[in-house]
Amino acid sequence: MSLLDGKRALIVGVASKRSIAWGIAQAMRREGAELAFTYQNERMKPRVEKLAGQCDCDIVVPCDVQDDEQIEAVFEHLDNYWDHFDILIHSVAFAHKEELEGDFLDNMTREGFLMAHDISSYSFAALAKAGRQMMHGRNGAILTLTYMGSIRAMPNYNVMGLAKASLEANVRYLAYTLGPEGIRVNGISAGPIRTLAAAGIGNFRKMLDHVEENAPLRKNVSIEEVGNVGAFLCSDMAAGVTGEITYVDAGFNIVGMTGY
Repeated sequence: MSLLDGKRALIVGVASKRSIAWGIAQAMRREGAELAFTYQNERMKPRVEKLAGQCDCDIVVPCDVQDDEQIEAVFEHLDNYWDHFDILIHSVAFAHKEELEGDFLDNMTREGFLMAHDISSYSFAALAKAGRQMMHGRNGAILTLTYMGSIRAMPNYNVMGLAKASLEANVRYLAYTLGPEGIRVNGISAGPIRTLAAAGIGNFRKMLDHVEENAPLRKNVSIEEVGNVGAFLCSDMAAGVTGEITYVDAGFNIVGMTGY
């Protein structure tokens, strides 16, 4: 028996084969889960549909997380196929590229600050709220993706670090709120991975090189490695785990001074 036999999972945030969400989707499908996907806009629709097909999935629905009506419509549409689901994966983050380079204060704007928090953090709670009824009584699991820039000052991460700190607080408050309903809420803090989102971070190549040189495992992690941990955290094997941020970063988060 596989880890996720009989489970149904909604994956929000797949953008390409390089997405961490795609690594999680592949691991979940391998472990027996039935999947559904969302796409952000019409430009992304064919790409997500193609990936969904590789997971034997024909449930692909639009969801721009800045639109509350679209968030609600996701679960109305899902209800046409499933009477319930067990797992929600949130892999959504955005900040303007110019705010992810150089001086934090010089490049910060009110509009950019609000957008980063809206898309990267508020959307997590909004999706959980809208999907809550379909997960009720399922001993379900909700998972999001964060980064160490939430708790450490990182070059060029800037306003996204603040948004990820908000997201991690979101994990704890959702875990506290949904725990009595049997729904667990966790986050994975992955090491740097070359994704479409990461392309917007200044000097990202240097970040990858630094982690590879200084992480205890002397490597960067892959979407497959993150996906395996995601599948575990959403399985009944992790039934006692909620409100946690699990690091999948080759151990880099434990390192203090480097280069000695």
